[in-house]
Amino acid sequence: MGGKTLVERMLNIHWHDMFVPTFSPLEIVIRGSLIYLALFAFLRIARSRHAGQMGLADILVIVLIADAVSNGMASEYRSIPEGLILAGTIFFWSFVLDWLAYHVPAIRPLIESGPRCLIRHGVLQVNAMRHELLTRDDLMSMLRERGIEGCQNVKRAYIEGDGALSVICYKNDENRPNQPKKARVF
Repeated sequence: MGGKTLVERMLNIHWHDMFVPTFSPLEIVIRGSLIYLALFAFLRIARSRHAGQMGLADILVIVLIADAVSNGMASEYRSIPEGLILAGTIFFWSFVLDWLAYHVPAIRPLIESGPRCLIRHGVLQVNAMRHELLTRDDLMSMLRERGIEGCQNVKRAYIEGDGALSVICYKNDENRPNQPKKARVF
């Protein structure tokens, strides 16, 4: 059995490859920036806020995108500093976009999705639901999860930028549309 023992193979560490970058750090920053910003733009346009949860298809898309762009973004780096530079670049752009959305209101709609009204005074807003690709059954399911039986009890319901559903129900003494007003007792 010629060759190295298990211990020798375990101790055979390529320290130089681990700590010395093989690519220019600037190239890694540029690659990471271009891929991050391009994916951000694509996902901002194509993403769905459907029901506020990531479905199997969403996870699959993210995994496939990560695999598809990994070589273009990292150019097959091998050292720890290269990985840290790339991770830092991604965190940097994430922070910058959040900072811009907070400090520059004019570009906020380009970076973040705003709320969209799905129910107004007990009436489904069909055009808004169509825009969000949200079926009546999906919306009713989301209401039931919050203990709300139907649209008639909802003053307004919004799908938020993160996909969460915000619901404002009528108070017990509040008049609902298309409902007879209670007679006042003197």
